[in-house]
Amino acid sequence: MGRYTGPVCRMCRREGMQLFLKGDRCFMAKCPVQTGRPPPGVHGQRRRKLSDYGAQLREKQRLRRMYGMQEGQFHFFFDKALARRGVTGEVLLQMLEMRLDSIVHRLGFASSRAAARQFVRHGHVCVNGRKATIPSMRLKAGDAVQVRERENSRALAQPGMESAEARGIAPWLALDKTAFRGEVLHLPTRDEIAPIVNEQRVVELYSK
Repeated sequence: MGRYTGPVCRMCRREGMQLFLKGDRCFMAKCPVQTGRPPPGVHGQRRRKLSDYGAQLREKQRLRRMYGMQEGQFHFFFDKALARRGVTGEVLLQMLEMRLDSIVHRLGFASSRAAARQFVRHGHVCVNGRKATIPSMRLKAGDAVQVRERENSRALAQPGMESAEARGIAPWLALDKTAFRGEVLHLPTRDEIAPIVNEQRVVELYSK
């Protein structure tokens, strides 16, 4: 599967908001979105009135890029959410948040979701006592995620974990700093996820 390897700040500029793709560096004063840099491209400074389709597309792109997913994978998650009971948009957000890489990032074991994927791929994480190397695996309430008891694994997790704790751990997760262990307490609600996008527009786009 392909992946984006270009400058991630370009994506934030394109969407006109911070997607927090670079971890702690997104909170620095030199963030291009905060400094007012225009969207990339020769027509970036032109202001256009978006159509309904354009507004829906932008919301989908923001959500997809925030979680670092390609179009095919994101559409797969939407189809899974559509087949489940409940409000499709909220179910989609819950499924995205319950991915292993997202939980590793939320717990602070990695500073960004991209770093979390690499952290998982390199075998630094155990789920319920077993080594896990698949970032997209979905967890459930009661599952425990722990950094492996290796010096290099815990040295990589320490800085991000301290930063995440300072900003506040998600209320649906519990973190034990001394054991480098986190637990999923319950399925997050929409208010607990607090997305920066309007997920209903994503549903409308894919429902056409």
